[in-house]
Amino acid sequence: MKRRQLLQGAAASAALGPWVHTLAQDRYAKYKGQTIVVNYPAHPHYDQAEKLFAEFTAETGIKVERDKMQYLRMKDKQVLEMGKRGNGDYDVAVYVVMWKTEYVKKDLLEPLDGYFSNKALADPTWDQKDIIGKYWETNALVGGPKMYLPGPGARPYGIPFGAETGVLAYRTDILEKHKIAVPKTYNELLAACRVIKDKEGIGGLTSRGQTGHQVTAAWLLHLTPNGGEVFDSNWRAAFNNAQGVRAAEILKEIVDTGPAGIPSYGFGEMQNAFLQGQAAMYLDSVAIMGPVQDPAKSRIAGKVAYAVHPKGTQHSAQSGGFAMAIPKNARNKDAAFLFMQWMTSKQADLKIAMSGGNINRWSTLDNADVGKKYALELPALRESLKIANPDWRPLIPEWDHISQQIIGQALPDVITGRKPAKQALDAAVKAAEDAVRQGGWLKS
Repeated sequence: MKRRQLLQGAAASAALGPWVHTLAQDRYAKYKGQTIVVNYPAHPHYDQAEKLFAEFTAETGIKVERDKMQYLRMKDKQVLEMGKRGNGDYDVAVYVVMWKTEYVKKDLLEPLDGYFSNKALADPTWDQKDIIGKYWETNALVGGPKMYLPGPGARPYGIPFGAETGVLAYRTDILEKHKIAVPKTYNELLAACRVIKDKEGIGGLTSRGQTGHQVTAAWLLHLTPNGGEVFDSNWRAAFNNAQGVRAAEILKEIVDTGPAGIPSYGFGEMQNAFLQGQAAMYLDSVAIMGPVQDPAKSRIAGKVAYAVHPKGTQHSAQSGGFAMAIPKNARNKDAAFLFMQWMTSKQADLKIAMSGGNINRWSTLDNADVGKKYALELPALRESLKIANPDWRPLIPEWDHISQQIIGQALPDVITGRKPAKQALDAAVKAAEDAVRQGGWLKS
C-alpha cells in the first residue's frame, strides 16, 4: 500500500511539474524585458547573492541594474531617491533594520502584504513561515508595539535578506596553545583577551569602534547581555545607568586588549582584522562564517570554531541585518516584488548559503549539504537564534539619529580614555531624551 501511494505521489508530482513551471512562466511573462534598479550593500551576503542575478534574468526575462554601495552611504541616496515626487531611480532598496520605521513613518515604502496576497505575483511555494522567525520579526515588520516589534498592526515592509544574529568566533589553535577555555561568560571573555594580548602579542577580540553607528553597534552588543537597555518603558534614558556604564567599560577593555586600530574600525575593518590573524576572537554578525572559509579573504581557514554569545547577567544576542523593500515611487513595483521573492526563495537561499552568504531560512539551516559545509558553525548559530533579541535596541524612527549623532559621539571618548564611561554617557542624556520627546515617545 505504501509503495502504491508512493508511486501515485510520484506520478502526481511529475504531472504537476510542467503545470507549476507554466504558472511560474505566466507570472513573469508580463514583465519580460523590464529593467529593475537594485540598491544594495557591499556586504559578504550580497557579494554572494549578486552571483544569482544573471540566473534570475535568464529565468524571468527581467533585467537587473545594480547600484552597489558601502552600506552606511546608502541611506542618504535612498532618502533622496524615494523622496522624489515622480519615480525615483530605485525599484528595490535594501535597508538596514535601523532605518525601517523611519522610512515607513515618511511613507517611503510599499507594504508587502498586498503583493503576497496577489495570486498573479505570489509564489505559493515561497513559505513565509520558513523564514527564520526572529529575522522576520526584526527585519520585516513595522507598526506593532513601539513600531518595530510583532503584534497588532504590524505589517511586512521588507523581506529579510542578509539578516543576522551574533556569534563568538575564536581561533582554536591560540586558545589551545594557552589552555584557555572557550569563554561562556563576559568575565571569561575579558580574562581571555588579557591573556592573549599579553602572551600572544595580538588582539584578544576584534571590535568596531569608528565614531557614529559603528561604535554604538559595538557597545550595544554588550548592553542587553549585561542587563541594560537604551530607554526604559517610559522612554527615559537608561543607557547611562550601571548596566550601560558597564557595557561601555567592557568595550573599553576590549579596545585596550584588541588590535590597535579599533577606534577607526567599521564592520569591514573589524572583520578583516580577525580574518588576517590580528585578533584571536570575533564577537559580531554571523556574516563572518563564509569569509572565514574563503582562502582569498582569510588567513585563518581551518583554525576557527564558534560559540554562542557569552553571558553577562543574561543571554542575549543581536538580531538585525538587512531586508529588501520596494520604494513607494518605484517604476516597476511588480517586477521588483518578483525579484525579491525569487532571491529569497528556498532554492536561492540554499545556493547563497552554500557559496558563503547568510542563512535566512529554516529549510536551509536544516539542509544536509549546508550541515556538512558548516559543521562547526551551525550548532552555535542554532543556539544564537534561541537568544536573538529583536528588542536589543529601539528601532524607532529617531534611533538612527540617536545612534549616529548622540550615543555614537559620546562613546569614542570612553574607548580612547578621554572621559570615564559614566561622565560621557551622562552628557548624552539630554540630547537623547529631546529626540524621543520630539518623536512623541517621551511625554514629559
